Amino acid sequence: MRQRTAPIVEGRKPASIAEARRPAGSELSAFHQRALARGVNPFLYWPIRALLQLAFFSYFRMQRIGREHLPARGPLLLAANHRSFLDPFVVGMLVRRPVYFMAKRELFEKRWQAWLLSSLGAFPVDRGGGDEAAIGTARAILARGDCVVVFPEGTRVRPGPLGAPRRGVGRLALETGVPVAPIAVIGTEDVRRGWRVRPRKVRVRVGRPLRFPMAETASPGLAAAVTERIWACVSLQWVWLGGVAAPRERHTPAGATPARRRRATGQASPQREAHAA
Repeated sequence: MRQRTAPIVEGRKPASIAEARRPAGSELSAFHQRALARGVNPFLYWPIRALLQLAFFSYFRMQRIGREHLPARGPLLLAANHRSFLDPFVVGMLVRRPVYFMAKRELFEKRWQAWLLSSLGAFPVDRGGGDEAAIGTARAILARGDCVVVFPEGTRVRPGPLGAPRRGVGRLALETGVPVAPIAVIGTEDVRRGWRVRPRKVRVRVGRPLRFPMAETASPGLAAAVTERIWACVSLQWVWLGGVAAPRERHTPAGATPARRRRATGQASPQREAHAA
């Protein structure tokens, strides 16, 4: 008599090699804890910063405009456009103290790279949606009086006008009440061609920090409105540096309501159009 064997149930296999290598939630949590408990590695951070500063001033002829607007101490949110992998380091050189920044979780797949980035102040963020862990880490770093760099576009934007911002920066500004410095970086997009790093002039311009009333919980609409205000100031710095101005509708943050999008683009509401007809 044949015995019936129970079917073997296997765990779900990763859909791809990238998914198999992706750090688990517990590993990402460890990087958040490191940023909060240990901060940057001073024996690595300051020597690397000194070497990069020498390279940026000599090779890239970096010009920094408006640094006098940045407070020397206290919590500070630095909101900048994003064109190159060099941008976190360029923005970090605006202040004489460590800065912390969000980096996409994929950069933490390799152990050596994850260790290096976390030693330099990076902590992971899942760009697929609202990452509460990353937002919470940024809030805690600001609460202790340090600097956090955010790139509202969420990813690097290639040559052309600025991309549309996400409302996370507005939420952070409202829930922490810290000053937000609008920053534009230009020239870094032309530095890298494949593995070649070419000598291109890099310029950075800082606007006066913005302050917003503190809200215990920022609604999506309020966060989008504050993001729109911050991004308008970033765009001002960008155009001053000679960057291509974005169409009016590109300034509207992702997640804004249809009414806010119409106001940003100058379109009339359907009710007004019907009345005019």
